[in-house]
Amino acid sequence: MAVKDRRPHTVFMGLGSNLGEREENLLEALWRFSRRADVEAVSDLYETEPVGYATQPPFLNAVAGALTDLSTIELLAYVKTIEREMGREPTFRNGPRLIDIDILLYDELALRSEEIEIPHPRLAERPFVLIPLAEIAPRLRHPLTGASIEEMLEAVKTPGWVQKRGWREDIRRKLEELVRESAAGNAS
Repeated sequence: MAVKDRRPHTVFMGLGSNLGEREENLLEALWRFSRRADVEAVSDLYETEPVGYATQPPFLNAVAGALTDLSTIELLAYVKTIEREMGREPTFRNGPRLIDIDILLYDELALRSEEIEIPHPRLAERPFVLIPLAEIAPRLRHPLTGASIEEMLEAVKTPGWVQKRGWREDIRRKLEELVRESAAGNAS
């Protein structure tokens, strides 16, 4: 019988939304995520140009760093459940989304399977992920290339605008509370 590894894993998640109340969607996703992870850091909010399909509203993006005891496959299933429960509808690649949650990094793991690829395969190409990730973990290194997040950001050639917007004050307070509650749960 296999024993599951239940030690905490460090994960970084990318979150995006370009439909509905985008900022509230991101907060809701973070709150749901915090049920199974101790959220330790959340980047500022960034408004970004859509990638791949330009005829859609701009995205709001953020990155969260957390500790979780979920395996990679359990984490993937959990974030897909969050997306589905929040009302994400199946759409075409790079299409508009109520919520999008990507696993960017999981410990120092490099994994490629039919279900999941970690680190995220387009991490080094996406300023809308690298900028908020650099904000909360600038010296973190890519498990395959060894490049730091700062180095990847300097090297990124992908066009597109990314504008720091910050969170609304009421939402920022809720985020701070969520991080505090996660930390308190982690300490007990």
